[in-house]
Amino acid sequence: MVRDTSPLIFADRDEAGRMLAVEVARHLEHDHSRTLVLALPRGGVPVAVQVAARIGGDFDIVLARKIGAPGRPEFGVGAIAEDGPPVFDEGTLDHLGITADDLAGTVDGERAELARRVHRYREGRPAPQVTGRTVVLVDDGLATGVTARAALRWLHDQSPRRTILAVPVCAPLAAESLAAEAGTVICLSAPPSFRAVGQWYQDFSQLTDEDVARAMSGFAHT
Repeated sequence: MVRDTSPLIFADRDEAGRMLAVEVARHLEHDHSRTLVLALPRGGVPVAVQVAARIGGDFDIVLARKIGAPGRPEFGVGAIAEDGPPVFDEGTLDHLGITADDLAGTVDGERAELARRVHRYREGRPAPQVTGRTVVLVDDGLATGVTARAALRWLHDQSPRRTILAVPVCAPLAAESLAAEAGTVICLSAPPSFRAVGQWYQDFSQLTDEDVARAMSGFAHT
């Protein structure tokens, strides 16, 4: 794991991606296979584009959705990725006094949104083939890490040769909790004062489906 506890403020996701790409390239310098860089849309896409461009890798996306707490959709208690099962933070469920069954309706709604995004972003293409490949999963940051966890477990089921999780900034506990899910976790900055991903970006503008589609159109997908 790469970690610097001194805060880094990134101008935007493009700059963060360029800085992250340097560290990813260093970790791959003895790996001579063609790496597959997978972004978590939407925010991870511009970061991942910079990584893929730097290392000369293939680029695609892996779709995941956060499962929010009842009445607090921004607070992730779980996530689902692609066609995988929901992944929950059992400690958080216990703390809130709810069960996975209580979230069945939320899960159904997020699956519907996943299906919409699959249709919009992939335009009929299948999910990326990761079996036997070195895969770098990229997002713009980790708060709870629950969405990345769901994506990593989905990837694990596809039997990649090697998995790296790479983000510009992360909550220290989230990075530690994901160390067992990915072969390598790269995080440029893990400030103790972390509260939200957006606080470490000068420009953290919301991205649209069109932004994702434009980014994907610039790469051949394998």
